[in-house]
Amino acid sequence: MPNFYSNLVYLHWIIFCFSFVLVFGFANSVYFHKSNFDLNDKQILYQGDAEAKPSGVIEFNNLDHRYRVGWATYADKVPLWNSKTGELSDFSTRFAFTITMSNASSYGHGFAFFLAPVGSEIPPNSAGALLGLFNTTDNVSALGQAVLLEFDTYNNSWDPVGVNNHVGININSLTSANYTSWNASFHKGDTADVLISYNATTKNFRASWTYQTTNNPQETSSLSYHTDLTKVLPEWVMVGFSGSIGLAKEQHILQSWEFNSTLRKRKTEETTNLTTSMDDDLGRGAGPRRFSYLELVYATNNFSEQRKLGEGGFGTVYRGYLPDLDLLVAVKRISKGSKQGKKEYVTEVKTISQLRHRNLVQLIGWCHDQREFLLIYEFMPNGSLDSHLFGKRAPLSWPMRHKISLGLASAILYLHEEWEQCVVHRDIKSSNVMLDASFNVKLGDFGLARLMDHDLGPRTTGLAGTFGYMAPEYISSGKASKESDIFSFGVVLLEIATGKTSVDLSKKSEMGLVEWVWDVYGKGELLAVVDNKLNKDVVEKQVECLMVVGLWCAHPDSNSRPSIKQAIHALNFEAEMPNLPTKMPVPMYHVPTTSSATSAEPLLTNSSLETGR
Repeated sequence: MPNFYSNLVYLHWIIFCFSFVLVFGFANSVYFHKSNFDLNDKQILYQGDAEAKPSGVIEFNNLDHRYRVGWATYADKVPLWNSKTGELSDFSTRFAFTITMSNASSYGHGFAFFLAPVGSEIPPNSAGALLGLFNTTDNVSALGQAVLLEFDTYNNSWDPVGVNNHVGININSLTSANYTSWNASFHKGDTADVLISYNATTKNFRASWTYQTTNNPQETSSLSYHTDLTKVLPEWVMVGFSGSIGLAKEQHILQSWEFNSTLRKRKTEETTNLTTSMDDDLGRGAGPRRFSYLELVYATNNFSEQRKLGEGGFGTVYRGYLPDLDLLVAVKRISKGSKQGKKEYVTEVKTISQLRHRNLVQLIGWCHDQREFLLIYEFMPNGSLDSHLFGKRAPLSWPMRHKISLGLASAILYLHEEWEQCVVHRDIKSSNVMLDASFNVKLGDFGLARLMDHDLGPRTTGLAGTFGYMAPEYISSGKASKESDIFSFGVVLLEIATGKTSVDLSKKSEMGLVEWVWDVYGKGELLAVVDNKLNKDVVEKQVECLMVVGLWCAHPDSNSRPSIKQAIHALNFEAEMPNLPTKMPVPMYHVPTTSSATSAEPLLTNSSLETGR
């Protein structure tokens, strides 16, 4: 009969098919990016002393005079909310600026990003300490309504006590609702890169900033404040910057500005169920949270090639840094136009966000903005298992491989038997086994996972996964089960022991990994195929056990495979080794007769010609 495994490639691609549509509608979106400012650009309006310079920056103050103010604002109005529909807007902005001072001991007075009612103008008598936004000291904005992030370079009576300079979030007041100390003179002349975001669901206003050369680890460089902007600002606002000086000469220079605001339309019922409810469910309390797209652009340096960690069928993974969390992360960006990738995105967020185990990758957050879908995970400095077994990373010692095998088994035990529902992963493979700094296993990529009741048998899920790791009965029937996960686990164990990939599509004539290892097992020569990159630290009894358990798990008959508990007991020498046949059993595929083809499931039988030790 034809070689079953050599035909799997064709069968896999023939029946691998999903159908899923995820559509996002956006109304009143505002996006712009200015890396160079020009006086002829009608999108930026100037008031007071502010003006664009030939060098492409905006200078806010005329230093030939004292008590001066300059504004630079976006010309179009920005939607924040809709009183008729209740729709809300998220926004993010990123900008770079510098503050220079003529005297390191004398400042005056600060620089601010602000949101205010459309049509606002610089209030009279608002220079100096009033930041160009207030004209009295009764702590009420002269604009009527205003929200701002201020970089305050002079301490006044309404400012925090005992703090010389500070960065603050102000809500219609000169007094900061939340603040952190900040040393203006230490950062004199250095470029600050600032990111501000507002999540309308969680009502969280967040800001973070870094400097090119003068970052101070003793300074806090982020802050946030919970505020409902629908109660503070009108439906439409203007956005921009104000630079204000008093007696001392201080120059504020804006170098670049990017802004993104999206007022969401009501979505279809399907989309609402998949994404909005996800935000509502997961946006509360601790755990994964939603990020804005601009935050992730900032974290990954605009998804630069230098940050790329890897690329898969549905997206690309980048290394990123979240300054407000002081955390390295891996950001998976789903390929545009990938319907399957979007479906996996939703599944992954809803599944892994509920799971907590030391051997599972931690989901930090998610993002669906600007028609982009992104997942944020904890960063794994040692990459994936396959990069060590088959790639250019340093080879793993035997103790590490044995530890990884047990760690992966522990993750599967949690998914199959220890959580409240059974989680069938459906894509267990070496590239989804991540390794942290101590080479602890973190199983990831739950985009294909399915939740099932513990007492139910195989469930028709549609075929998905990776060729070489899929159980034969899963390929023929499309029914995923714990047993099909166990098959994948067995293949990974054989990869760990031999250093060989599960399948090499360029060599279709050769037998697959499971068949090859089973062949040498029947000859009593298992140790001959141990990875030659392993040195003398190999424990022969352990590696032979690992391969036998791997074959047991990858048995073509799903009824002959162990549970994950049985596999763990065997790996720990807490149970007898299985009595496997010396020749690999061959699954037989029976095509239904014409009369029963429409109602009968394809059948698999198992013929075992010989049994051995």
